[in-house]
Amino acid sequence: MPKAHHILGAMQILITRFHLLLLAVTVAITGVAFFRVPADYAFAAHWSGSAADWLWPRDALFVAPLLQVMLLVKFLVIGRLLTKNQYAKSQHILDPALTLIMLVVGACQLGLLLTGIGSDLDFIRLTGFVLGAALLVLAVVLFEAERHTYAGLRMPWPISSERAWRWVHRVTGLAFGLAGGGLLALAWLDAGAGALVLGFVAALYGPTTIAGLTTALFRRT
Repeated sequence: MPKAHHILGAMQILITRFHLLLLAVTVAITGVAFFRVPADYAFAAHWSGSAADWLWPRDALFVAPLLQVMLLVKFLVIGRLLTKNQYAKSQHILDPALTLIMLVVGACQLGLLLTGIGSDLDFIRLTGFVLGAALLVLAVVLFEAERHTYAGLRMPWPISSERAWRWVHRVTGLAFGLAGGGLLALAWLDAGAGALVLGFVAALYGPTTIAGLTTALFRRT
């Protein structure tokens, strides 16, 4: 047992018990939804006036747990591919990033359950407001961040100069600000579950992609 514990301790694993708990909760929500939501029910993902012009079948409930499993596998592979130095520098970012994505996916699944059973609470829209506000706070933090050892973006490659570091964080901060503002607008306008889910994907992956590309661009500046 001590030897096995030592081997597991040496493995670079980004997945925690909390992430597995989030998956279990989403699976439980899915099970309840399949018992409570009629088989012929269709989720209205977008409205055109008073008529729904984008419908999701009840089988759309399978998407959330499958997506979470894919995320866990992806982050498991990422953890194993990183060097020890890269893992040490990026764990404090990748861990909460996975947690946030898992929470958003689980919240969307809960929103579908509540919609399917006839609840008046639009939980997906509520998630849009909360996530949008959180991204705006993150945008301000990144935009105003001062450079020191324990703060700012962490990438496998260094940001060489003070000027480059400042530009990277301001561009990334603006990207998160636009993402947060866009989500708040979609939630306020009640654009529908479909538009919000697409907005979640864009808001979570767009700014992080911009951050990676910007740091790569300014690494030698």
